[in-house]
Amino acid sequence: MNAVTPTKEVLYSVEDHIATITLNAPERMNTISGPMLDELTRMLVKANEDRDVRCVILTGTGRAFCAGLDLSQERKGEGLSSASSMSNLDLRNTPPTVLHAMDKPTICAVNGGAAGYGMDTALGCDIRILAESAKFAAAFVKRGVLPESGGTWFLPRMIGWAKAAELIFTGRTLSARECLDWGLANEVVADGDLMARARAVAREIADNAPLAVQGAKRMMRMGMQEDFPTHVHHVFLQLLPLFRSEDMKEGVRAFLEKRPAKFVGK
Repeated sequence: MNAVTPTKEVLYSVEDHIATITLNAPERMNTISGPMLDELTRMLVKANEDRDVRCVILTGTGRAFCAGLDLSQERKGEGLSSASSMSNLDLRNTPPTVLHAMDKPTICAVNGGAAGYGMDTALGCDIRILAESAKFAAAFVKRGVLPESGGTWFLPRMIGWAKAAELIFTGRTLSARECLDWGLANEVVADGDLMARARAVAREIADNAPLAVQGAKRMMRMGMQEDFPTHVHHVFLQLLPLFRSEDMKEGVRAFLEKRPAKFVGK
């Protein structure tokens, strides 16, 4: 299936069971405006609900992945922190919460700077592949705010309390290689290889049984909040429908016949 739907600030395409969502405001380094926030949410929901999609890549155009909130709008009093925007904001329907709740695996291909909101959004993806030129800028406290989009939840879990405290309290910027050393990136690749590598990982994921991959992600997410006996019980319940699935039968046949499996998501 091939489909491309351009929008003003977000691009969406699906190919080979992989959805690519691209932040598309390079003239302002993909800083987040209100309309862009809404469109990104809509595209994430669309990808998660599309049965043809098995993996999602999130990236940006230009020299930045996302340089945070659109401060030019903030200066005019028309940004996301304005009284009217805050009063109408439904946190259940914003990219951080939608991204966290997605069953489809997500890969952030960080093509450049990811600052503030952009850094939190990258952290919200399951896998992060960084271009050599990419940077993570935890600049929240330098702007008089705190990590508002998941950073205070993600960072202590990813890198431990002490490192998270160091990064958040100093507002430091980390290079791509430092992100890798700190455990915030899966890998770092040359700028020109970024999307090819992200697609290769996405294809590797998409070749597997989608119901099993999505079930595993749900269990990982639940496991972060559960004790072990509760978790293994929920895993058993998740296994029951998989045991009856066509994909499990195909997986067993493919193994016995020594061939690649052809999964259909049923």
